[in-house]
Amino acid sequence: MNRASRHPLITGTVITSLGTQACRVLGMFRDMATASLLGLAGKHGVADAFLFAFRIPNLFRQLFGEGALTASYLPVLTVQVENDPRVARQLSSVVVTLLAAVLAGLVVAGELLIALVWLLWGDVPWVQLVAGLSAVMLPYLVLICVAAQLSTMLYAAQHFAMPALAPAMLNIIWLLAAWVGARWFTQNQVAQAYLLAGSVVVSGVAQVAIQLPTLRRLGFRFDYNWSAARHGVAQITRNMAPTFVGLAIMQINYFVNSLIALGLSAAKDGPQTISWLGGAVRYPLQQGAVAALYYGDRLCDFPLGTVGLPVAVAIFPLLSRHAARGDRSQLGADMTLGLRLVLCLSVPAGVGLILLAEPITRLLFERGNFRPDDTVRVAWVIACYAAGIWANCVAPVVVRGFYAVSDYRTPVRIGAWMVGVNFVLNVTLIWPMAEAGLAISTTVAAAVQVCLLTTIFSRCQAPLGWYLLAATATRTILATLVMAGVVYVALLHMPNAGRLLNQMLQVGIPILLGAAAYCGTYRLLGGRELGMLVSGQEPSER
Repeated sequence: MNRASRHPLITGTVITSLGTQACRVLGMFRDMATASLLGLAGKHGVADAFLFAFRIPNLFRQLFGEGALTASYLPVLTVQVENDPRVARQLSSVVVTLLAAVLAGLVVAGELLIALVWLLWGDVPWVQLVAGLSAVMLPYLVLICVAAQLSTMLYAAQHFAMPALAPAMLNIIWLLAAWVGARWFTQNQVAQAYLLAGSVVVSGVAQVAIQLPTLRRLGFRFDYNWSAARHGVAQITRNMAPTFVGLAIMQINYFVNSLIALGLSAAKDGPQTISWLGGAVRYPLQQGAVAALYYGDRLCDFPLGTVGLPVAVAIFPLLSRHAARGDRSQLGADMTLGLRLVLCLSVPAGVGLILLAEPITRLLFERGNFRPDDTVRVAWVIACYAAGIWANCVAPVVVRGFYAVSDYRTPVRIGAWMVGVNFVLNVTLIWPMAEAGLAISTTVAAAVQVCLLTTIFSRCQAPLGWYLLAATATRTILATLVMAGVVYVALLHMPNAGRLLNQMLQVGIPILLGAAAYCGTYRLLGGRELGMLVSGQEPSER
């Protein structure tokens, strides 16, 4: 094989990463606009209510759209695309139809449940607001999950550009709604929240529609044939069951974390002790905790979307092919490469975010209804989340390795244990650390999970190149220490925050100097992973 040829893992990673970066940048503007409109702990807790309601369809997106179904569906569809494109069309048509029907039924049931909550507790303002916003956004879960399955069909055809760009429709339409809301409902945050909720549903329609022309050009047609697709659907269902259980446990745990933040937060003008505990225990959180966790998670999600997920998306069909051929040596080699690419980028990204948490939060969010004390709360959450960025970026890559070899049970077992660890840490740390306790709990659980999964994969599935991984980790840590020193010194010499220009300098100059220091040091230490991403060439160690 020509060493100068573009490796499919690196090619797919670069394409997906570029599209995802564009989407993430738009998403950051979206969050800036939302923070300016709704603030962190504004009147009636509108920000908490809106962001909690938005998490509900996101829960289903992670389970059905980008989680268990996609992980089970893609390997089966990839084989059919290679063997019989007609059967692949029939399988994809049946899967999308069944998914839409099942989720539509769940939406109807959910709307009825929301109506019941409204009737029973609608006189409580925050319950009324959460229920109303949830009712508006619930149909989005059908649209976003269907859009995700259309993206899976494109991935199976080795087409990465459109799936990476389609999610940008959410950010574009949300931004337009925020602009309209700022102009038309300047004094009514509740109306602004409902306008944003409506824009979320509209964006779901757009994400489905934008992918259909590309699918048609690639030869996909709607061809519902249950008899022809029955075997594939049965295989997907068998693979999906244990995966769904594992992801459901974890995602429900994240949802419960948000519920804890919503339910254990004291309102500004309300009682500060928990009445159902006899009034002797103070609330561990203050209003705005849900929003603080959301903004902190969103900012730390940027490296995940530009490093971890692109590598995971690009590596999954590649690993699936190696597993189907029984080539465990190549499977381990490509998994090692994927982990190296993730480590060399995610570690410095996490350390950089820890150092720049407050300047970045101030630059991005501190305007409009978002106050300086809100900046401190969000920055603390960002620092706690950022410590686990490397683990969150590695996790989707190594889990894809298990899925590729049809081992769905190991991630489930490890994930279930980590849910317990996460919950124990939550109820322990939430009292002294408030919402930051929830963030650091997630970080610790993710780190333990990744270490266990990587070790088990190497021992039981395919041997990893531990020497190469250790060399990459060593270079990464040393270069990151140099970067951290440069960033720290740069921050000491930055002008005081005040004007927008000073805020931009506080963020931009340390980032540029830190990036230059890291890349230069990494290169001097003999690291070649950064060059692989730029050139797209297959590594010579292979």
